[in-house]
Amino acid sequence: MPLPAAFLRAPLAHRAYHDKGKGRPENSIEAVRAAVRAGYGIEVDLQLSADGQAMVFHDYDLARLTGVGGPIQRRTAAELARLPLLGGEFGIPTLSEVLVEVAGQVPLLIEIKDQDGGLGAAVGRLEQAAATVLKGYVGDVAVMSFNPNSVRVFGGLAPQISRGLTTCAFEKADWPLVPAARRKRLRNLPDIPHSRAEFISHDARDLANPRVALLKARRLPILCWTIRSPEAEAEARQVADNVTFEGSPAAIPT
Repeated sequence: MPLPAAFLRAPLAHRAYHDKGKGRPENSIEAVRAAVRAGYGIEVDLQLSADGQAMVFHDYDLARLTGVGGPIQRRTAAELARLPLLGGEFGIPTLSEVLVEVAGQVPLLIEIKDQDGGLGAAVGRLEQAAATVLKGYVGDVAVMSFNPNSVRVFGGLAPQISRGLTTCAFEKADWPLVPAARRKRLRNLPDIPHSRAEFISHDARDLANPRVALLKARRLPILCWTIRSPEAEAEARQVADNVTFEGSPAAIPT
């Protein structure tokens, strides 16, 4: 499925329209509601609970966002729901709960966090959990991952949903557990055909990558992350079809 046109209009709020100081933590129900009210698209992340539920949460460890340490995968969805996000009122939401809040009002971009540990082939459970929850959802939705195997597997489970690759320069500092040879390969964005990706969401700092220009020339939609100022947005839009932002509100085209 091609990327729905709605993803090329309203800017996408990174980890939903979050502002911890205003009671809207990352990937929280509060941040999702704020994005819907503002008319922004929403980007969220998925991790897996101990009982196989798709949870809307970015980190592998709970400490930074909840103040309680330990891997998210060691707690059930019910336990995570009772764990308040720092700066907010609610606990960690499930994907199902976020879908109820969004209800097709704005586009929803979902990133499946790598479950292999090295962007390899040991994936499937989170992809299955996401596909199950998304079955029958009425609204503009797309799924992406840094791991091409996740994109390929999800596509087989939910071919009716547009999927894409989250991409970047794959520097060692950002991906210390990924072998150098694999990082070098991924840097050249070779997995569009293999994963059947219909778009990319690329690191805004690397939009000058010649491979991005080649994909754009082939009319593959180019999203980017993460924009934090009007100046950065203006520069990114010279290449990208749309931006994922946080902090400073992005311009909504009229």
